[in-house]
Amino acid sequence: QVQLVESGGGSVQAGGSLRLSCAASGRRFSINDMGWSRQAPGKQRESVAIITSSGSANYADSVKGRFTISRDNADNTVYLQMNSLKPEDTAAYYCYANVTIRVLTTTIIGDYWGQGTQVTVSS
Repeated sequence: QVQLVESGGGSVQAGGSLRLSCAASGRRFSINDMGWSRQAPGKQRESVAIITSSGSANYADSVKGRFTISRDNADNTVYLQMNSLKPEDTAAYYCYANVTIRVLTTTIIGDYWGQGTQVTVSS
């Protein structure tokens, strides 16, 4: 099993910044892609940013130029730096990791999700 623990959410005024962190822990695993998604009340969950193990990143159009995703492979941690926040960025933010787990001769690849952290941006 792999656990993802997020931190860094909170409330901020429009134009402000927040930095989210997500640390993965477990045994016998390696992380492939990591990323962040968000879900606002009454809306579907949407992908915000994804970063590969080599550091290649992709962003949703709505956050390009404002958000930056990064990762520390040594610490199995992914970050989301959010600048110039807007009220429409208000949502629960979830980190995820695509993980490979090897136990003896068995290899399992799957997605794991954090518990979510709330980001609220006021106008």
